[in-house]
Amino acid sequence: MIIDALLLALQPSVLLYMFLGVAGGIFIGCLPGLTTTMGVALVLPITFGMDAAHSILLLIGVYVGAVYGGSISAILLNTPGTPASAATAIDGHAMAARGEAGRALGISTISSFLGGIISCFFLILISPYLAEFALQFSAPEFFMLAVFGLCIISSISGRSVLIGFLCGAFGVLIATIGIDDISGVARFTFGNINLFSGVNFIPVMIGLFAMSQAFVAVEEMTKEGRLEAKKVTRVLPLKEDWRMIFKNSSIFGTLGTFIGSIPGVGADIASFIAYGQSKSLSKESEKYGTGVTDAISAPESANNGVTGGALIPMLTLGVPGDAVAAIMIGALTVQGLQPGPLLFQNNTEVVYAIFIGLLVANVFMLCIGLSSVRLFTRVLIVPKSVLTPIIFLLCFVGSYSLANNFFDVIVMFIFGVFGYFLKKIEVSPSPIILGLILGPMAESNFRRALLMSRGEYDTFFSTGISWFFFILILISIFFPLLKKVISKLKSAN
Repeated sequence: MIIDALLLALQPSVLLYMFLGVAGGIFIGCLPGLTTTMGVALVLPITFGMDAAHSILLLIGVYVGAVYGGSISAILLNTPGTPASAATAIDGHAMAARGEAGRALGISTISSFLGGIISCFFLILISPYLAEFALQFSAPEFFMLAVFGLCIISSISGRSVLIGFLCGAFGVLIATIGIDDISGVARFTFGNINLFSGVNFIPVMIGLFAMSQAFVAVEEMTKEGRLEAKKVTRVLPLKEDWRMIFKNSSIFGTLGTFIGSIPGVGADIASFIAYGQSKSLSKESEKYGTGVTDAISAPESANNGVTGGALIPMLTLGVPGDAVAAIMIGALTVQGLQPGPLLFQNNTEVVYAIFIGLLVANVFMLCIGLSSVRLFTRVLIVPKSVLTPIIFLLCFVGSYSLANNFFDVIVMFIFGVFGYFLKKIEVSPSPIILGLILGPMAESNFRRALLMSRGEYDTFFSTGISWFFFILILISIFFPLLKKVISKLKSAN
C-alpha cells in the first residue's frame, strides 16, 4: 500500500502540480490581504477536472507555500502577508532594518520547514489519537484556550505592558461590533449595514501594519531616497543560530501541530502563542522586539506546524481543523471521497499519498525559499518613490478583494492612520490584532459554557484540559514577573 502511495504521490505530473502550488502559495502569501484561505479557495475551481491525488496535493502545496510566504513581506516590509505572520513581523523586520534580511529569511525558511516536517510526522504517527483528544474540547476548554492566548499580550506589548493591555482591550471591543451570535442583537452598528457582520480583522491588520508603514515611508521620503538596505552576504543562518532553530522547531512545531488539530483554531493564534511562550522562556526577553532570532523561529515553526495538525481531524474524523481544511474537505467530496475513518479503510493509498505529499511540499518550500532569498531581499533596494505607491496599491486591492466592499478599504485606511500614530509613540499594534482574533472566541465560548451549565461558573474548571490551560495562564502571567525579581536579586548580589 505504501508503494502504491509513493507511486501515486511521486508521479512527475503530481510533483509538478505540487511545485507550482507551493510557488503560487508563496506568491499569494506575500501579498497583503490575500490570506491562505483565499489562496486555496482561488485554486479550488482549477482542481475540479483533476483526479483526487492531483487535486488535494495541489491544494496542500498552496497551503504550505502561503503560510510560509506571509513571513517574507513581514520581514522585509513590516507588512504581514497573512495573519499567521503578524508575530514574525515584530522582530523579523527589526533584523531586516539593521541589514540582516538574508539571515532573518533564512531562519524563517528553515524553521518553517522543520515545523512543517514535525507536523507531518505527527500526522502520520499519532493522527487518530491526537484528533480524538482534540474533540474533547467544548466551550469551557475553548474559552480557557482563548484567555491563555490573550495573556500573551504582556509579551508583545513593547515597552509598556499597560498600554499593551489597553490596546488588546480595544481590539476585543472592536470584535464585539456586529450581530451577536447568541442573542441576535445588533451591537455598536449605529445603523450602518456594513457593520452588521462585524469588522473584519484582515483590513484592520493591513491598516495597522502595511498602510501605517507606507505613511512612515512617505514621511521619510524627503530624508532619504532608499529603504534601509545592505548587501545580502549570506542566505543561511549563522552557526550559532542552528541550535536555536532545532530547539524552537521541536518545541513550537509540536505546539503548532497540537493547536492546529483543535477545530476552529488557526495558524495566527498558534504563532502568537509561540511568540509569547518563547519570550517567557528566553533569558533575553527584554530584547524581544529589537530583532531576536528566537522571535522569528518560534512563530514560524508554530504556524507551519499547524499545516499538518489541521489535517489530523480532517482526515480521521471529517472535522476541519481550520478554514483551509474545510475547503480541502470540499475538494475531497467533489472527488467522491468522504473524509473520516472510512477514508483510511477504502482509500488508503490516497491517505498515504497526502502524507507523502505534505512532506514533499515542505521540501519544495525549503528549496524555493532558500534559493530565492537574494531575490526577495532585492525589494529593499527599490527606491521609496517606487515601492511606497506599490504598498498603497496592495493595501487597497487586498482590502477590497476580501468582500468586494469599499467599506473594508475605509476601515483599512482609518486603522492605517491610527497605526501611524501608534508607531510615532512607539506602541506595538500587535495586541489589537490579538484582541480582534481571540475576542470573539473568548466571548462566544464563555457565554455558551454558561448556557450549557445553567450559569454555573465552576464549569470552567470541570475538566483536566481546563485546569491545564488555567495553569498555563498563571505561568504566562507570573513567570515573567518572577524572572524579573530573580534577575534583580542576582544583580543585587
